[in-house]
Amino acid sequence: MKKFGAVFIYTILSVVFNGAYAASGSFDFDRWNGLQDSVRESAIKENISSETIDATLKNNVFIPKIVYNDKNQSEFKLTLRDYLNRTVSSERVKTGHYMSKKYPTLLGKTAVKYGVPKHVILAFWGMESNYGSAKKAYKLKDAFFTLMYDGRREAFFTKQLLALMKIADKNHQNINDIYGSWAGAMGHFQFIPTTLTQYGADGNADGKIDIINNVSDAMFSAGNYLNKLGWNPAEQIAYKVLIPSEFDSGLINGDKKYSFTEWAEKGVLNMDGTPLMNSDIVVGLVSDAADDAVSNLVSSPDNDVDVQSVKVAYLTFPNFYRIKKWNNSNWYAIAISELSEKLK
Repeated sequence: MKKFGAVFIYTILSVVFNGAYAASGSFDFDRWNGLQDSVRESAIKENISSETIDATLKNNVFIPKIVYNDKNQSEFKLTLRDYLNRTVSSERVKTGHYMSKKYPTLLGKTAVKYGVPKHVILAFWGMESNYGSAKKAYKLKDAFFTLMYDGRREAFFTKQLLALMKIADKNHQNINDIYGSWAGAMGHFQFIPTTLTQYGADGNADGKIDIINNVSDAMFSAGNYLNKLGWNPAEQIAYKVLIPSEFDSGLINGDKKYSFTEWAEKGVLNMDGTPLMNSDIVVGLVSDAADDAVSNLVSSPDNDVDVQSVKVAYLTFPNFYRIKKWNNSNWYAIAISELSEKLK
């Protein structure tokens, strides 16, 4: 007998209201039920309690909107300029300064313990959950089952679900009470379960790690994660520069790294049009090929007048690439850099 239950009712309603998924084809109940059977088998092997297993497999819901969101993430659709306008907004900066005044002691303790400056912690907090105000929209188990069914990263999301089950077991929680984002992240800094398992830290020394409801635990966990990624508090994240509008597009994705001197030889300039300093510090370079030139620059150390069309780029330091281990997006790492600078 098919395990239709609540998932059948919800799926039919969801498909009616989500044309994008309806166009993709019919729902495969055999696959859905097979995923649940597989999770049960894996959970038993990993000694997860029967109570948590039963709670995890009770009344699961497939959510088409999550599949739609996964295929339409803003970093994939927006230009860098549009993305920064959206993420590094004046309101987010204003709220960040307010939070800095609200939690000075906690931010200071996090900075001392983990070597991550206050403005960096604030930038991650703002980007990840708008300082804890982001809506906890979905039961995480439903998000994981939906993403597992979609199949793009089935093994990854299966691993996350099993980790979440272990967290529920350890904290004596009902997994149905754990909510988060459509992508399966939770709490103030939007940790996925495996990240929480590895880097979670008890900020208020109560013997528990609650990154959803406890700001102390959330901040300490974020600081611990960045510290373990090798964060260097003495180093900046990115340095804003200008490049010629016809700059080699193969050099602007952050993968190729050269010294300041070598980038200068390739035509990279300071924002005021002056040459970069001579230095053997090795950095990457990130810019958006889709962005138009921003101005006609009139200056040159070699000519009286040199008019050239230029656009904005960023020289990227090792901290930039540590951010990408948190979120593997150039746009995200640049936004953290820009927001953190405004929150100093």
